[in-house]
Amino acid sequence: ILRYMRGSQDLNLVFTKEKEFRITRYCDSDYAADLDRRRSVSGYVFIVGGNTVSWKANLQSVTALSTTEAEFMALTEVAKEALWIKGLMKDLGLEQDKVTLWCDSQSAICLSKNSTHHERTKHIDVRYNFIRDVVEAGDVDVLRYTLQEILRML
Repeated sequence: ILRYMRGSQDLNLVFTKEKEFRITRYCDSDYAADLDRRRSVSGYVFIVGGNTVSWKANLQSVTALSTTEAEFMALTEVAKEALWIKGLMKDLGLEQDKVTLWCDSQSAICLSKNSTHHERTKHIDVRYNFIRDVVEAGDVDVLRYTLQEILRML
């Protein structure tokens, strides 16, 4: 920790103001990253008005059986928090129609938008299907990103 603090003394946060107020979140999952229990890691970064205000990386509560399941679980957890932040911003008088969630997994995005039953995804727990409900209701928009797109945005 001390080495990190010493090496990052010259770094600082720069806050900007965008013309359009938007809530954006990027999420990702690292499948079976925990070597002991083979649980996946979910991570996200939360951007409000062009400024990074929250980020997190943690082990998922259950062991995912596929990369799609790990990404889908990460996407669901991020959607729940994004809707909470959207409500908080609304209470502050800063409203937005949809929260944009960026995910790099095409299969997790398809699962979030398609509510039909898939034989290969039957094992995914019902509580993670929450994302389908919020996408269908129009509260959340899930889009795909690539590393190159993120680097261009920075």
